[in-house]
Amino acid sequence: MAKNQDEIKEEYPKICFLCKRPESKAGKMVEMGGDICICCECMQRAVDSMQASGLSYNGLVNLADEESTETPENTEEKEKKGSKIPSISMINLSDLFGGMGLPRQQVKKKKTKEQHEEKVFDIKAIPAPHKIKASLDEYVVGQEYAKKVISVAVYNHYKRIGTGALDDIEIEKSNMLMLGPTGCGKTYLVKTLARLLDVPLAIADATSLTEAGYIGDDIESVISRLLAAADNDVDRAEQGIVFIDEIDKIAKKKNAHQRDVSGEAVQQGMLKLLEGSEVEVPVGAASKNAMVPMTTVNTKNILFICGGAFPGLEEIIRERLNRQASIGFLGDLRDKYDADPDILEKVTVEDLRSFGMIPEFIGRLPIIFSLSALTRDMLVRILKEPRNAIIKQYQKLLALDEVELTMDDGALEAIAEKALEKKTGARALRAIIEEFMLDIMYEIPKDENIGSVKITREYIEHTGGPVISLRNIPPQISCS
Repeated sequence: MAKNQDEIKEEYPKICFLCKRPESKAGKMVEMGGDICICCECMQRAVDSMQASGLSYNGLVNLADEESTETPENTEEKEKKGSKIPSISMINLSDLFGGMGLPRQQVKKKKTKEQHEEKVFDIKAIPAPHKIKASLDEYVVGQEYAKKVISVAVYNHYKRIGTGALDDIEIEKSNMLMLGPTGCGKTYLVKTLARLLDVPLAIADATSLTEAGYIGDDIESVISRLLAAADNDVDRAEQGIVFIDEIDKIAKKKNAHQRDVSGEAVQQGMLKLLEGSEVEVPVGAASKNAMVPMTTVNTKNILFICGGAFPGLEEIIRERLNRQASIGFLGDLRDKYDADPDILEKVTVEDLRSFGMIPEFIGRLPIIFSLSALTRDMLVRILKEPRNAIIKQYQKLLALDEVELTMDDGALEAIAEKALEKKTGARALRAIIEEFMLDIMYEIPKDENIGSVKITREYIEHTGGPVISLRNIPPQISCS
């Protein structure tokens, strides 16, 4: 069905003929006829240029008035006196501006009513906590309690978004603080959650945050990343999740004689952010400047998850637990908690205050939980069980060369034992595998007859070599 002229005008906004700005940015337009529109700013510039060139706008108006009131008698009198009646005609803008012609078909359309309709949130479609945890189990090994806490928090966050303010009871958000040794899976857990959820999620680093006015990222940059993750949609960003990693790096410094611009000052600046406030953030940029448009984001419905390794917190917890007298029948041994691998599970708010976190900051993170340290069995499971396990990645790499890679249980246990010695958690697994896979990945492309490679414990411990099988030839050909 063909559209009439009025429907076309409603669909396409007016654009200034001179500056090419739409009506939404330039303001009210002056219609000149012939589908030509000029904004008030460009019209004022045209009048100013006329005055600068010696033409008087008022004089032209007076002449136009005299012309409109002319009669045949006045015309005859002026012709006898030899005066000439000025004639004023409309300015042809196409000739004035070098024959640019009328603008082509407008590119920017107005948003239709269908685009403004908000998406109705179906509460029945909210994934249950056990479904969220089951999805996390495919990628994260162990950490059952941590996965349960995050699943329930995200489930409640979904329901909070879906219900809104249905009655007088307002559901408050529950921000979380996640503790755990390095390499136990804090950041990986949240990154996996980001792939599974349909809400905007931003991952920020607290080490780059500084007080306002100093070199570094402002605290509002955390919300800028969330806004970018939501495709600059403020409504979606106000219902998202923010994960702030390395939160222990903004602890209050012990030396109080100098200004702490990246420690306690950052905690104080984040108080209103965590609780809920109106924050002005730049759109499409990480920092504020005069050339970037600003928008306001309300953080009241944004769920904040903070995580950190908190090195040295174990000693603070042990010191608190050992305050009891070490003599008498009810006394505890001084070394009772020295070998406890799950010492972080006994953390309290008092321990976090001793570490350097201010009480106002801790009070806005009501859910505090810890991740357990990785054991040898957990490291072995990390190597082979997750959907994107490290061993599966190398098997895929060698499969592209039509070579099968296998590892026996002894080799997996040897890798886990070496990783425990490094004390860097699951991050040590990649470094160890890269070391002994270097020669294999270098030599296999040379020989097209190699069909499979088996990694043994002897090869990991440098007492033997991998078992290499050639195509159509029985195995047991060892290369040491």
